Amino acid sequence: MIQNWKEKYAKIMKDFEGYSIGKIFKYLGNPEIISLAGGLPSPDMFLKSEMRKASHKLLENDLENIFQYSPVPGEDDFIAAILKFLQRDGIKLEPENILITSSGQHGLDLTGRLFLDPEDYIMIDRPTFAGAIVAFQMQHPQIIGVDMEADGSNVDGYRAKLAKLPVKPKFIYVVPDFQNPSGITTSLEKREALLDLSYEMDIPLVEDSPYRDLRYRGEAIPSLFSLDQQREGTNVIGLYTFSKIFSPGIRVGFNIGPPDVITKMGNIKGGNTLNTPKYNQDMCRIFLTEMNYDSHMEKCRKYYSKKLDTFLEAMSEYFPPETGVSWTKPEGGLFLWVSLPKKIDTLKLFQKAIEYKVAFVPGEVFYGENPENNHLRINFSYVSAEQLVEAVKRLSKCVKEDLREQ
Repeated sequence: MIQNWKEKYAKIMKDFEGYSIGKIFKYLGNPEIISLAGGLPSPDMFLKSEMRKASHKLLENDLENIFQYSPVPGEDDFIAAILKFLQRDGIKLEPENILITSSGQHGLDLTGRLFLDPEDYIMIDRPTFAGAIVAFQMQHPQIIGVDMEADGSNVDGYRAKLAKLPVKPKFIYVVPDFQNPSGITTSLEKREALLDLSYEMDIPLVEDSPYRDLRYRGEAIPSLFSLDQQREGTNVIGLYTFSKIFSPGIRVGFNIGPPDVITKMGNIKGGNTLNTPKYNQDMCRIFLTEMNYDSHMEKCRKYYSKKLDTFLEAMSEYFPPETGVSWTKPEGGLFLWVSLPKKIDTLKLFQKAIEYKVAFVPGEVFYGENPENNHLRINFSYVSAEQLVEAVKRLSKCVKEDLREQ
C-alpha cells in the first residue's frame, strides 16, 4: 500500500501551490458576506432567453453531432465567425491563425507550455493577472516584474531591467485594456513603444484581451495585435475569452498568432484537452452571429458603468484623503486597485474583513516576485449597487480599525 503519494510527484510539482485566489473562496459561502473578490460578470447580463433558445435549437437540430468530439483547432463555422468578429477590431486573419481554446486560462497554459523551459525568463507588469502568473509558474520560469504607471506598461522600466538580464526573456505578457487587477489601460504611445521594444529586441508580446469590449468612457485604443499588423509584423500573440462578455461557465476562448505558433499550440492542446466541446463552441458562435452582439455589449457597458460610478462615489465618501487610501479610476473592465497605507498588510486585513462580512483579494497574489502587501483588488461587477455601497462602508470600518490598532 502506498503510504506517501507526495514522493511520487514530479519534482517541479512538489512545491507548486496553484491558484492562491481559490483559497479565498472558501470564506464566501456565507450569504452575509458581500464578496468583491471574484472576477465574476453579473448574471443580470447573461442572455438567458437567447441562451435557452440557442440550446434548444442545437438539441433539436444537431443532437447527433453537438456531443461528439470536435477538431483540435476548433469548428470551422465558429472560426469563420471569429474571423469576421476580429475584423471589427482591425484584425485580418486566416483560419490557420486561430486556435479555439477551452477558456482564456487554457490559452495562457498553452502559451507557457509552448515557450518556457525551467529557468527561462519572462517579463510581466506589476501587478498583473494572478491566473497568468500561475499558468506560467507551472513551467518554473524566472518572472521579472516591472511596476506599472498610471498610463500603463512602463516601457522604460522594461528596457532598464532587460539591460540587466543575462539572456532575453521568452516573452513579455501584458493586459493593455482595463488590466486585471489594476483597471489601468495602456496608452497608445506606450503600446507603440512596446512594439518598438519587441522589434528591437526580438521579444514576443503576449497580449491578453478579456475585457477589451467593456469600455465605459474614453476612446478605444487599437490593440497591440492590430498595431503589429499595421507594421506588417508578427510579433504579437493574442489571447481572448468569452467568459466576461458571454458566459464564464461556457469555458471557451481563442488564441491568435502566426500559423506555426498556432499549429504548435494545437499540438499541445491535442495532448491535454484534445478538443473544446462542440456544444460550447456552437453556443459562442450563435452568440456572435445571432444574439445582436452590439446591442448586448451596449447594455453591458451601461450596466457596469453605473456600478463603477456607484463604487467610485462610495469610495470618495467613505475613504476621504486623510485616510491615506487611493484607488484607480478605470475606463472599463471589471476591476480597480486600492492602495492602503504601507503599514497595512492586506493579507492580514482580509481575515479582519471577513469578520466585517466583506471580501476582497489581497494584492500580493498579483506579483510574480517581491510582492507589495498594502494593495487589494476590487471587483465591482457582480453584486448589486446597494451591496457595493454597503461593502465599501464595511471595508472602511475595517481599515480604520486596523489603522487604530497599529
